[in-house]
Amino acid sequence: MSSKVNQDLLEERKKCDFNVEELTNYLDGSVQATTNRRKLETKVLSTKGLLDDVPEEYLSHKKKYENAVRKAVVLYRALKDAEDPDLTEQEKANVVFRSMIHSAVFKDNSPFALHFAMFIPTILGQADEEQKNYWVKRASKMEIIGTYAQTELGHGTFIRGLETTATYDPKTEEFVLHSPTLTSYKWWPGGLAHTVNYCVVMAKLYTQGKSCGIQPFLIQLRDEETHMPLPGIKLGEIGAKLGSNTINNGFLGFDHHRIKRDRMLMKNAQVLKDGTFKKSLNSKLTYGTMVYVRVVIVNAMAKQLARAVTIAVRYSAVRRQSELKPDAGEPQILDYVTQQHKLFIAIASCHAFSLTAQWLTRMYHKVSSELEKGNMNELPELHASACCLKAVTSWDASAMVERCRTSCGGHGYMLSSNLPQIYGLVTAAVTYEGENTVLMLQTARSLVKAWQQASIGQALSPTMSYLSEKIGSKQKWDNSVDGIIKGFRRVALGKVAAAVASIKKYIKRGLAPEDAWNMTSVQLVAASEAHCRAFILSTYKSEVERTTSSLSAPLKRVLSQLVELYTIYWALEKLGDLLLYTSISEADVRQLQDTYEDLLGKIRPNAVGLVDAFDFCDQILNSTLGASDGRVYERLMEEALKSPLNAEPVNQSFHKYLKPFMQGKL
Repeated sequence: MSSKVNQDLLEERKKCDFNVEELTNYLDGSVQATTNRRKLETKVLSTKGLLDDVPEEYLSHKKKYENAVRKAVVLYRALKDAEDPDLTEQEKANVVFRSMIHSAVFKDNSPFALHFAMFIPTILGQADEEQKNYWVKRASKMEIIGTYAQTELGHGTFIRGLETTATYDPKTEEFVLHSPTLTSYKWWPGGLAHTVNYCVVMAKLYTQGKSCGIQPFLIQLRDEETHMPLPGIKLGEIGAKLGSNTINNGFLGFDHHRIKRDRMLMKNAQVLKDGTFKKSLNSKLTYGTMVYVRVVIVNAMAKQLARAVTIAVRYSAVRRQSELKPDAGEPQILDYVTQQHKLFIAIASCHAFSLTAQWLTRMYHKVSSELEKGNMNELPELHASACCLKAVTSWDASAMVERCRTSCGGHGYMLSSNLPQIYGLVTAAVTYEGENTVLMLQTARSLVKAWQQASIGQALSPTMSYLSEKIGSKQKWDNSVDGIIKGFRRVALGKVAAAVASIKKYIKRGLAPEDAWNMTSVQLVAASEAHCRAFILSTYKSEVERTTSSLSAPLKRVLSQLVELYTIYWALEKLGDLLLYTSISEADVRQLQDTYEDLLGKIRPNAVGLVDAFDFCDQILNSTLGASDGRVYERLMEEALKSPLNAEPVNQSFHKYLKPFMQGKL
């Protein structure tokens, strides 16, 4: 085995001074969790016909989709066959969730993705018990396949602006779904174009001549036997995109399409037979699916970034380039401090995002449980946290995946590296499930409200409690991790205060409050980012401290180094803010830079071990550059030879166009 592995990678693994398997178990949650995940991956990925012989990038757009549907069916069956009967349903779901097994099968995502990510969760969260019992059973057995349609051609994050209507007709006890304009067509839902036959549609409810806000409706789109669209339903695909081209994003329009009254999901709000509307205790309960998906996105950003940095670090250990010293030979590019600067922050970010996602997941389940009892006290804090975390992690992951790609030089541009596809998947998250700037402004509303509450002595939610501190004189700067976190809170406090002062200034000049908000919106987004940075830093540190007590000393040390690296990196990146709002000095900055460079050197021997601990099998990485054996150049050539253009020595275009052209006959 060792003779087939690149020697540089072998040497890197010998340098690692902590137990890689211990870190893998920590990241998975337990030794048993790792065992269960690997068992599932081994069994499923050995399924015949699941993995492509010809890379999907060489297929036509239509063939890519058809092949993706075929593989989605094979994968679903393989996952069912591989289930451990000794595990509970929740444990089975957790095993699949921890694995990136779908990435081994789809470079560009599955046409079933929204069925599991949004269709079923929406029914669970929005349906009454009778509806839930019937529809979840059918959806779980894949008797029906569904998606979730909210965004329209003309409206996205602004939910109240949605134009699709659902008008109740008490004579027939039906809702009439209609798309009154071109811009009211649903646009973007995965699987909608040709895959699904059911859909949860968010539409503006009208009953007894009144608008009753946006409500969820479960609508059959296609005949269950023929798969033909039902009368009054217009369906199609939206076209090729930067990424996710096998997810089958579609458009949906209604022409006075009728559905039964019981197809409105009625857990929170109801329409009675006579058309009487019983409103929800809180209109925000209808948007629970979006909050859930934003929680999932934070975790997904960690996992996709982990794939990208695994590829980039392994490649950097194999690739040798230039000379640091004359006649000393070409060093591994991982020895260049600039390369370490590009990549090690990505490793730390994976840990930061993952641990923050775990915190956010716990809060989501806690708030959901409280909502069942009618307690909505913590819902605003969950919403504000989910909004800014989704935005900041997707921005950071997009930037860092692209940095991983460019750190691999020209080879990172190859589709066979899988880095362009990972970038396509990650950068999509910047706009779906809430455009990031809009989400940051939603968090800003919570911050401004908290600031106002603090000014009159009211208690604040835990994540915003620091806003109760006095602005006053700048506190003495401290270069420790805790000191930097305090510094970031001071920045957030200062930016919120400045934004509030700016709003007041514009109102005093005669602007309407809405216009004053718009004029201050750049500052408000910056304040939200500062708040989120402080929150991620503090959560990352506290979660590492909370979860590592039983780990070995070497592993604790390297995890602590990553926390410090992450904290100092962002301090240096946001130096302007710290200089403005804290007492940090030039000497402090120089010391931070020295510490940062020292940390890069300490982490360097463990770099390959750290990415090995993510434990992605080669199929899940799906990359010529990142395979565990380090055979980069051999794999690049093997993939190049799979190109259809290499199937014949002379392409027909030579005789058809080039030869006549070069001979002056064309």
